[in-house]
Amino acid sequence: MGSVNAEQHFGDHAYSAAKAGLASLTRTLAVESAPRGVRVNLVEPGTVRTDVWRDRAAMLEQARAHYPLGRVGEPEDIAAAVAFLASRDAAWVTGVSLPVDGGLLVSNLAMNRTMAR
Repeated sequence: MGSVNAEQHFGDHAYSAAKAGLASLTRTLAVESAPRGVRVNLVEPGTVRTDVWRDRAAMLEQARAHYPLGRVGEPEDIAAAVAFLASRDAAWVTGVSLPVDGGLLVSNLAMNRTMAR
């Protein structure tokens, strides 16, 4: 499990570097594992409504405004992406980092400027 932080700066450089490392590791392991029929992929969630946001509802609402699809993610959104990648429907998918982010990475950096304060 990765994060959109692997792809773009949203604060916390150490966390972002670790997630970028996972993206690189995913590609490396995919190449090394493919001859054995093993697929390796990474899901990169954006902001997801989880317990970590329980005491930061105002910040979560602020984040929502920066997502092109108009909401933050739900755990079910991430679970669906994982289920797809684990399914036979993704039998020819390996070495990818799949953003599950409501369009955040294709939007602008307004969230970065707002959330990094």
